Amino acid sequence: MRLSEVIGALSHALDMTEGQAPGHCLRCCWIGMHLAEALPLDDTGRADLYYTLLLKDAGCSSNAARLWELYGGDDRLIKDDFKRVDSQSMLQLGRFVLTHAAPDAALRERFHRVLNLVRHGEELATELVATRCERGADIALKLGFSPAVADGVRALDEHWNGQGRPRGLAGEAIPLQARIALLAQVVDVFHLSGGPEVAMGEVRRRAGQWFDPTLAEALARVARQPGFWAGLTDARLSQRVADLEPAASLVLVDEDRLDGIAAAFGQVVDAKSPYTYGHSARVAHCAEAIASRVDLPPARRRWLRRGALLHDIGKLGVSNGVLDKPGALDAEEWKQMRAHARHTEEILARIGLFGELARVAGAHHERLDGKGYPYGLLAEEINLETRIITTADIFDAITAERPYRGAIPVSEALRIMRGQVGSVLDERCLDALEASLPTLEPA
Repeated sequence: MRLSEVIGALSHALDMTEGQAPGHCLRCCWIGMHLAEALPLDDTGRADLYYTLLLKDAGCSSNAARLWELYGGDDRLIKDDFKRVDSQSMLQLGRFVLTHAAPDAALRERFHRVLNLVRHGEELATELVATRCERGADIALKLGFSPAVADGVRALDEHWNGQGRPRGLAGEAIPLQARIALLAQVVDVFHLSGGPEVAMGEVRRRAGQWFDPTLAEALARVARQPGFWAGLTDARLSQRVADLEPAASLVLVDEDRLDGIAAAFGQVVDAKSPYTYGHSARVAHCAEAIASRVDLPPARRRWLRRGALLHDIGKLGVSNGVLDKPGALDAEEWKQMRAHARHTEEILARIGLFGELARVAGAHHERLDGKGYPYGLLAEEINLETRIITTADIFDAITAERPYRGAIPVSEALRIMRGQVGSVLDERCLDALEASLPTLEPA
């Protein structure tokens, strides 16, 4: 399987975190690579652009908790709506803050949040963008891509006139792949909400400010090509974007590359909340130890580790207002939280090689008594690998600090888990976990 297909499939998880309609990164790649046809780019430059477009939002989860802390609203909605704001317009910025700061809170809380955002807006905006872009660049490097791809992700929010963030780069000091990615992003957002004319009108309005004027002119030519706009709504977009990968840079994934991808996206998941930092890696570490004790062969343990690393990838579609809530969740919040398991399966199922793994990882909240979710599977329908991930996940959840309580000691956690044997947990898996604890080193 091509690396581009794996990254393209996992980019749907990034779309969820950004509050974007499914396929946003793929559509941006379609737009950007068509624009590249009008430019003098060599094979290396085209390859760097291709992966910059797919990974432009790789750091998007890292500022979600901070956004929720500052605004007191759904971080996904905030991110989505902000993509339609011209951040160089004080009028638009002011309107955005007034409508998005603690929208459901009492007047006093809203006033204090608005005041804080107005007083410290510049530094807070720079902080949020820097966190996102630096984290995204780091993920790109961890995935094995070139420094040029990392630079493109890092400079995504820089503007042609030097009024972007986080470094205030201007003109050609901004990497070309970043200039194209920002332009493609704005085109997709406005095309989705208003169609081609609205999208191109926004490009013309921001040319010379946000956008390189030469690129804006090139896009106007590209936009007249037959099939360009229709391609954005093509049901085969995923495959068509995979086919746009420059032939000279085509990479087939091997076992080591799949391990690296799972580890990197596990970090994207864990960055969503301060309370889940390191969770995916610890669950994977623990699951491997259990799997060894129940005699899973090495190749199967390696396969299972990927599922454990990615078991919570669906949480990228859950608001931090739910993930980080210090009190009990209400019915609607529980509905959103439970949906993450189904999202995990749907995201991983986009990768042909992960068909079985998608079902195993997505079922980690199923229970032996049939009262789990998302499907309410019965014991005989839950395979051993899922039972292993479930055991490791519950153990880490209990022993880690949460927004509503402190960490629970290991001995107490094991006592609690023993009470769930037969209804939630598999006894063999729990025995294996307990036997592994003396030899488990920190992940």
